[in-house]
Amino acid sequence: MDFQDAKSISASAMRAQTNRLRFITENIANADTPGYRRKVATFKEVVDQGRETGRVQSGPVELDRSALDRIYDPSHPLANGDGYYDGSNVALVVEIADAREAQRSYEANLRMFDQARKMRSSLLDILKR
Repeated sequence: MDFQDAKSISASAMRAQTNRLRFITENIANADTPGYRRKVATFKEVVDQGRETGRVQSGPVELDRSALDRIYDPSHPLANGDGYYDGSNVALVVEIADAREAQRSYEANLRMFDQARKMRSSLLDILKR
């Protein structure tokens, strides 16, 4: 693997984590939206001509199929005859934990990208001598 491959792998992971963070922010923004299902980011490996590249990309978005919260509020316009309506299945604690995990993964890949860049620059400086 050369320095360009290392930077390409890191950049692909940063793009994937950015997409994951976008879904997390959408989930948090819609935590109180009735009937909203949590979005989950998926990743898949990039294959080039049948060869594994080490890069990743975002896969199709998946909806969390866990049960929606049942909320009792007879005055709500979506409430049924018993006074219940379906809330969302977003748990803010889970979303915050996922956001921290995505942030740390992004930062680790950023450091790897920067380290590969510095190593390449140092190698070029040595070769110039």
